[in-house]
Amino acid sequence: MIRLRYQEVFDAEKYFQILSDPAFEYFDVRVESVEEEREWLAQNAERREKNQEYNYAIIYEGEVVGACGIAIDQRRPHKGEIGYFLQRELWGKGITTEAVRQIEKIALEKLGLVRLEILMEPENRASEKVAIKCGYEKEGLVRGAYKRDGMYRNCLLYAKVVNPG
Repeated sequence: MIRLRYQEVFDAEKYFQILSDPAFEYFDVRVESVEEEREWLAQNAERREKNQEYNYAIIYEGEVVGACGIAIDQRRPHKGEIGYFLQRELWGKGITTEAVRQIEKIALEKLGLVRLEILMEPENRASEKVAIKCGYEKEGLVRGAYKRDGMYRNCLLYAKVVNPG
């Protein structure tokens, strides 16, 4: 149905288009220009080399339709946070769920992570459904977890742990 590949600089225009959609009320990344997105994408290889982030394009029917990634906790490198976005026209088709399943496999099998987390605003029911469908367990509410639009926001924390001690 979908495939993942590393993000490339030439994806910048598509990502800018997707992220400029005002429907992305729960996504905390705001890109001001295509050039800004190109600059960010150009740093992906370095982020991988430093084991900081692994960012992938979501390919559906031959087109880039979104992205997903894993941010590695630098103090606890056995733990990663999964994030994702998808163009609005494809919401509700199971594409994000499949992307999370694929990136989870990368995280566990290739990166050797033990704990994966997905954070979302409590109002973001679609993202919560993705976490549940992928077998993540709700651990609670994290207050003031991130900043968006100048305000600190609460998040629901869903996690999956393999081989817990």
